[in-house]
Amino acid sequence: MTDQATVTIAQTWQEVNLESVCERAQVIAFDLDTTLARSKMRMTEEMGRRLATLTQLSRVAIVSGGRFEQFRAQVLDVLDGLDIPTDRTQLHLMPTSGTRYFRWNGEDWLCVYAHDLSDQDRAAAINSLERHAKELGIWEEHTWGHRIEDRGSQITFSAMGQQAPVEIKESWDPSNEKKNALASAVAKDLPHLQVRSGGSTSVDISEQGIDKAYAVRELASLLDVAVNDIVFIGDRMDPEGNDYPAALAGTMPIRVHNPDETIAVSDRIIALLSKEDSPKDEQ
Repeated sequence: MTDQATVTIAQTWQEVNLESVCERAQVIAFDLDTTLARSKMRMTEEMGRRLATLTQLSRVAIVSGGRFEQFRAQVLDVLDGLDIPTDRTQLHLMPTSGTRYFRWNGEDWLCVYAHDLSDQDRAAAINSLERHAKELGIWEEHTWGHRIEDRGSQITFSAMGQQAPVEIKESWDPSNEKKNALASAVAKDLPHLQVRSGGSTSVDISEQGIDKAYAVRELASLLDVAVNDIVFIGDRMDPEGNDYPAALAGTMPIRVHNPDETIAVSDRIIALLSKEDSPKDEQ
């Protein structure tokens, strides 16, 4: 496991030694919201082109708190509309914080595993989120869509609603204090479950021990690579963030603050991986 000091040093993407990272990288993994795309929005075609290109150079994974349906709307539909190919066999999808895993079987996306919560745990999580959000004064009167979403393997609270405008979401809790307070309160009610601050307005609840650390370890095992040969690019590398477990698991973490920075990092990684592949192509 990587120590906290190492993770902290690696948080700023401009400071990462990308040449060294690309020499070791066997998988390039991304968070979704605020990393590949703004919250709940389709990623841009510019981002899609980078992602598609990376699938021609490396195995690529997406690990996010959203449902598979969000992966399809935010990522897959964009890739399908590009004029450059995506190697789907190189793309690994891990929605709901890695509690589910999908791979391309040649015709469609196959669910390889799913760790769903029990009916009792889902009901308890929903009750705790609503009660503590009201106590903390963050049960907003006006929302866009559902505040609490039952994703089967994960319960997600979205303070402003799942479909809130991205500007509203991003301005609601920029310091993460509100989400962290709610997560802390709910965790006391549900000590047997994993409760983490998620995206810009969200708190995620899943089975204990199944988070992005579990996801990258499972991915490493399934792909027969070492965890520390996986690059993980995400925006929530702070200790309360849902990308932090992937960093602590021993990946090569790269912190970004928005999709524009992800594009910049991806361009550099593509250039370095393409350079490494050149001698092989000439043989």
